Amino acid sequence: MKQLFEFFPILLFFIAFKIYDIYVATAVVIVATIIQVAYAWFKHRKVETMQWITLGLILVMGGATLYLQDEQFIKWKLSIIEWLFGTAFLGSQFVGKKTFIEKMLSGNLTLPALIWKRLNTLWGCFFISVGFINLYVMYNYNTDDWVTFKTFGVPALMVVFILLQMVFLYKHIPDTEE
Repeated sequence: MKQLFEFFPILLFFIAFKIYDIYVATAVVIVATIIQVAYAWFKHRKVETMQWITLGLILVMGGATLYLQDEQFIKWKLSIIEWLFGTAFLGSQFVGKKTFIEKMLSGNLTLPALIWKRLNTLWGCFFISVGFINLYVMYNYNTDDWVTFKTFGVPALMVVFILLQMVFLYKHIPDTEE
């Protein structure tokens, strides 16, 4: 349910773009993200760091898109977010005792330290790659194609990547029948 709630502003962005244009869609995603963060605050009295970063970027890049009437700003936001995620994942290998992926999954999964590090590196590289794929799409395809890629292509890449991770992890998961 949490993932669906996080997908909510992107879905509204897509719908507004299809009905109106990139500028209305940008205004809609700004408002939806503000509502999303406010809801998280009022419900949990806490907002995750990445939600704050996303809100900040959507306000700055979306605001620049609307003020300057230049859609490139909103398109760049996706790459910046992905690169921040990738950099955070890769950087977590050098700061603290656990990598980001280990912090997120160690409650459900026990793996050797080397496998956690490899998994974390793969996630970091994945996010950075998606940022570059976004640049390719935004500069080589029209805005309609880019919006479709952002809304459906990026989540599809994530699902494929997660499935590949499951194949990678399968051989490292201890047999519970022992």
